[in-house]
Amino acid sequence: MENVTEKTTKWVIDPMHSEVQFKVKHLVISTVTGYFHKYDANFTSSKEDFSDAKVTFTADISSISTNNEQRDTHLKSDDFFNAEKHPKMTFVSKELKKAGDDTYKLIGDLTIRDVTKTIELDVEYGGTMVDPYGNTKVGFEVTGTINRKEYGLRWDAVTEAGGAVVSDKVKLIANVQFAKQA
Repeated sequence: MENVTEKTTKWVIDPMHSEVQFKVKHLVISTVTGYFHKYDANFTSSKEDFSDAKVTFTADISSISTNNEQRDTHLKSDDFFNAEKHPKMTFVSKELKKAGDDTYKLIGDLTIRDVTKTIELDVEYGGTMVDPYGNTKVGFEVTGTINRKEYGLRWDAVTEAGGAVVSDKVKLIANVQFAKQA
């Protein structure tokens, strides 16, 4: 009887074809979108359906951009991320569960500032293709929502009418493409 061992494949993010963003309601009437421009992610998997994937992600807080320099400086301050003391945001997966044909639930630990909490993210598999240079690529859309205050991003301001300036809920959206490593 032949012993078949599944080969573990490493996949590395392709930052040219990926984006990591967040969305926060401002004054409860409009949404501000922000991006992390410097990040790293990879995963390993030995199964074709990726159900055994181990995922790691790191974002450089100083690379945050909301297309407004004053707001970005505020986000990097101690009112929010405190980029000087906590320069990275990290995610390390615990489990990837199939939820449907091309959908998964990704469970893992998200660390912002010095707070780590287990979160669940929705993952949609976009497909696998070979690019014009012979590289195998795989794409996913990852979404979820966190409460920023649970991570020590506690800055608050209230309008004259008593409404919040910045929502506690933050939507996370990552459209990511990974390249298969030889």
